[in-house]
Amino acid sequence: MCGIVGIVSAKNVSEKLLNGLANLEYRGYDSVGMCFVNGNKLNIKKGIGKLDEVHKRVNFLKLNGNIGMGHCRWSTHGGVTEKNAHPHVDCKNKISVVHNGIIENYSELKEMLIGKGHNFYSQTDTEVIAHLIEDCLKGNKIENAVRNALKKVEGSYALGILFADSPDKLIAARNESPLVIGIGNGENFIASDVPSILSHTKKMIYLDDREIAVLTKDSFKILNLDGNEKKKKIHTIKWSAEAAQKSGYKHFMLKEIYEQPRAIADTLNGRISNSHVIFEKELGLSDDFLKGIKRIVILACGTSWHAGLIGEFMLEELAKIPTEVEYASEFRYRHALLGKEALAVAISQSGETADTIAALKEAKKYGVKTLAICNVMGSSITRISDGVAYTRAGPEIGVASTKAFTTQLAVLYLLTIMLAKLRETLNESQIKDMIAGIRKIPLQLQSVLDEDNEILKCAELYYNKQNSLYLGRGINFPIALEGALKLKEVSYIHAEGYPAAEMKHGPIALIDKNMPVLFIAPHDVFTYKKVLGNIEEVKARGGIIIAVATHGDKEVPKKANHTIFIPKTLYTLSSILAVVPLQLLAYYIADKLGRDIDKPRNLAKSVVVE
Repeated sequence: MCGIVGIVSAKNVSEKLLNGLANLEYRGYDSVGMCFVNGNKLNIKKGIGKLDEVHKRVNFLKLNGNIGMGHCRWSTHGGVTEKNAHPHVDCKNKISVVHNGIIENYSELKEMLIGKGHNFYSQTDTEVIAHLIEDCLKGNKIENAVRNALKKVEGSYALGILFADSPDKLIAARNESPLVIGIGNGENFIASDVPSILSHTKKMIYLDDREIAVLTKDSFKILNLDGNEKKKKIHTIKWSAEAAQKSGYKHFMLKEIYEQPRAIADTLNGRISNSHVIFEKELGLSDDFLKGIKRIVILACGTSWHAGLIGEFMLEELAKIPTEVEYASEFRYRHALLGKEALAVAISQSGETADTIAALKEAKKYGVKTLAICNVMGSSITRISDGVAYTRAGPEIGVASTKAFTTQLAVLYLLTIMLAKLRETLNESQIKDMIAGIRKIPLQLQSVLDEDNEILKCAELYYNKQNSLYLGRGINFPIALEGALKLKEVSYIHAEGYPAAEMKHGPIALIDKNMPVLFIAPHDVFTYKKVLGNIEEVKARGGIIIAVATHGDKEVPKKANHTIFIPKTLYTLSSILAVVPLQLLAYYIADKLGRDIDKPRNLAKSVVVE
């Protein structure tokens, strides 16, 4: 994943571009570059490293101009070198391109272009596009050259394109990689993500696949690749620019952990009453269809996949619907058996995860109805799906997902209640209890955040350990997976999540006095006594036991070295509370180790390439 921002204006845009890239750097930080058009010439500066490092060396603010674009790279094709940094240019240094995505047929295109006499400078797939446009430009308008070039391209792309001989036009193009158009006053923008330009405009147009945009400072035009003009809706963003900033927190991740009570309250707002989930009309799926669902397939990756596992438990236990959770990256490459009475549910924070989009499209080939659970309005997954349930978490900037996860769980919980009511698998009293339980969650989450002393203590004691196990059972087994993932992502410490009973089938061999073992052990009638037995097994082998337990529990503290308490709640809601201490523990350990928490190495916020 890479970050793109571009501006065409009546005024110098260098400072706005620099700030826009700073807001996008979580999308890529291998290298960075900018290009401006001045006097019918391209002026480009770029370098290896993070934005601040490169800016100190080259001073991007010296690149004055009224039209320009910038790029921060997360490498996919070609190593991390200055030659491979964007922008890339054609043979004549007249066309400049920045790109997010992967050109799948770049080898064939490159061979063809070399045969025509084109000389290549980098090892990237992106440079092919600059030369391909150059090849199509002869006798054509620039937008026609772009269209004709992109007709030959296979793969994903979000593109910003500048022409030295057209110093008043900025061209954008999109296919399977996110790109938005910002409509300003005397200036217009392109960007990979809304937050990078939100301080300048709240009016956004979301490009769809195989569309291009031609921008001047006072106008915009959207075309498909056949040259037909498209009328597009202008969306008004309700986030404030400040909502995408750190607000005094040391890192976005910490800010977003502490935003979870508010995020869940926003996700619930207007969707529940005393005895009902007011959800059906919002989803865009008919009651008759929802009543008749015979199977649900959840498609997701990473943290969203863990949310799907918890959703599977809720939907099968309470709504009595057979449910499977598929890795989106695997589902798309096999022949799934889906009938028309199935529902495919895609879960994604960004709505731009390439594998999830592809899996969703694959599911639609079978004629099944589709539902997106997503945080970003207007994103690709929401436009593809038959129905949408937004999580309302607000912008999530930290690469390690936190509030997106817990709001996904809240939406899955509401979906379960709604389906259980429609299908009459729960009675009115049970539904009222479930609604009462979720109403309490924001305040209960706040109480967990307010009592983090034991979490801080654990971080201080064990930040230098090289391995750890996370164990849970039932609905909290996925929380063990998610807790381990968070630690790996931000601290680079090896951690594994397992069902607690599976510990005996291999991982128990790893346990010694240097091995922290984290148990998710809330008090419930299903798994609590079994988890106590698993804790005893670790204690007998000298392992370090850190447990997440319910307030008032007397047994777990007797056995554990450290106990982190969460409020009592319904079993189906315990996972929302249990994950927060694990998020905080991962954050504090990573901070103690001095990690770049919001931009962990080798990771990107949205994986928009396969």
